[in-house]
Amino acid sequence: MKKQKKQNLALLCDFYEFTMAQGYFLKKLENELCYFEVFFRKVPDNASFAIFAGLESVLEFIENLHFDKEDIEFLRKQEIFCEEFLEYLSRFKFMGTIYSMNEGEIIFPNEPLMIIKANPIEAQLLETFLLLNINHQSLITTKANRIKRVAQKALVFEFGARRAHGSQAAINGARSAYIAGFDGTSCTLSAKIYNIKAIGTMAHSWIQMFDNEYEAFINYLKLYPNQPILLIDTYDVKKGLLNAINAFKSLNITKGAVRLDSGDLLNLSKFIRKELDLAGLKECKIIASNSLDEFIIKDLVSNNAPIDAYGVGERLITAKSDPVFGCVYKLVAIQENEDIKPKIKISENSQKTIYPHLKKLYRIYDKNSNKALYDKLLIYNEKIIIKKEYYAKELLNLVFKNGKRVKEKKDLEEIRSYLAQGLKTLDSKFLALKSKTKYKLKFSNKLLKIKNSLIK
Repeated sequence: MKKQKKQNLALLCDFYEFTMAQGYFLKKLENELCYFEVFFRKVPDNASFAIFAGLESVLEFIENLHFDKEDIEFLRKQEIFCEEFLEYLSRFKFMGTIYSMNEGEIIFPNEPLMIIKANPIEAQLLETFLLLNINHQSLITTKANRIKRVAQKALVFEFGARRAHGSQAAINGARSAYIAGFDGTSCTLSAKIYNIKAIGTMAHSWIQMFDNEYEAFINYLKLYPNQPILLIDTYDVKKGLLNAINAFKSLNITKGAVRLDSGDLLNLSKFIRKELDLAGLKECKIIASNSLDEFIIKDLVSNNAPIDAYGVGERLITAKSDPVFGCVYKLVAIQENEDIKPKIKISENSQKTIYPHLKKLYRIYDKNSNKALYDKLLIYNEKIIIKKEYYAKELLNLVFKNGKRVKEKKDLEEIRSYLAQGLKTLDSKFLALKSKTKYKLKFSNKLLKIKNSLIK
C-alpha cells in the first residue's frame, strides 16, 4: 500500500497574505526588515490571566515552511501572480529571527507573546498559521487549567475528541489539556503522540448488547479485572449501581470504579458513595461526566460531592463558555538603516490602538515571597529599573535566529511543570474563576510618549 504523503501546509494562509507578499516583492522590499508582534486583548471568561500554548506547532511549521510545485501551480492558476514572484516562492525559506515566551507561560492582555523580525514577505506569510495555533491551543490550555484548579484533588480526564472541531483540534486539545494539568485523555492518538495516559471506560452500547445489565458488567469485568470502570446509567442509576456492586463482589474486585454520565450528579454521587461503602467497596471510585465545565465542577466540589474523577469533553474542547481567544498579529516597527522606526495602528476603539515599537517585557517578583507583582513593557533599548527588594525575569527569549531554530524542543512534562511553577507565583486573588482584580501591566514613560506622539 502506498504511504500517504504528509500534507504541506504552506498555503494555509489568508489569500491576502500572498497578494501583499507579491506587492512587497514588486516594490523590492524583500530585503527590508520589519517587526511584527503577536498579542491578545482580552482574557476569556473574564479571568485575570491566560496561558501561552502552541509554540511547538509554530516552530515546527516555520522550520519546514516551503512551497511545493503543486502549490506554485495553484497560485499560477489564480492569474494574478507574476512568474518572478512565483520563482521567489519556489525558493522560499524563512530566514528571520523570532523571540517568544516559553510555552506554558502565564500571559496577560497587550503583552507581546512573540516578536517576528523578518522581511515583510516572510513575516506576512506566517500570520495565519501563528494565530490559528496560538489562539486555539492557548484557549484550550487556559480553559483546562481553570477546570483542573477547581477540581482540586480529583483527577480530571479529557474526553472531548468526538466534539472537537476537526481532527487536529482533538489532537492538540488533548495536548493542551495535559499541559494545563489534566491526568489523561480518551484520545488514543494523542496519548500515543504525546505519551499521555490513555483513559477509557465503556459506552452504553456495551450494556445494550447483552440481555441484561448484570451480564454486561460480568463479561466486562472478566475481560478487564484490573481497576475496571462500569457505566451505571444506561437504564436506571440505582439499579445500575446494584448490578455493578453485585458484579464486583461476585468476582471479588474491590478496586474498581463506577461512572455516572447523566442526572443529578451531586445527590446521585452521595447516594452511590453511601451504597458502595455499605457494600464494603470503600476503595471503589466514582467518576462523573456529562457536559461538565469549571462552573459545574466548582459547584459540585463546594457541595462536597464525593466524586473522585471528572471526564470533561465538549465544554472544554470547544471552550464553550467563551470560545474566541483573539490573538492578533500587528506590525509595530520597521528597520531604517541602523534605526528602528515605530509604527502604530490606530482605532476609534481605544482598546484596538496598539502599543508601537520593538519592545522588551519583564515580570517583576518579590524576592521574599517569589510572587509576581507586575509586568513591565519597555522599548527594546531601555534598561529595567526596579526596587532592590524585587527581581525581574525577561519573558521573551530567542527561538529562531537568521532562519535557524535555536530553541530545543521541550518535553511535554517540562512545559506542564513550567506552568505549575508559574501558577505558584500568582497571588491567590488572581486564581478566581472571575477575578475582579486585574494583574498590572506597566508601561515605560518612553513607550507611552512614543505612542501618544504617533497618535497625535
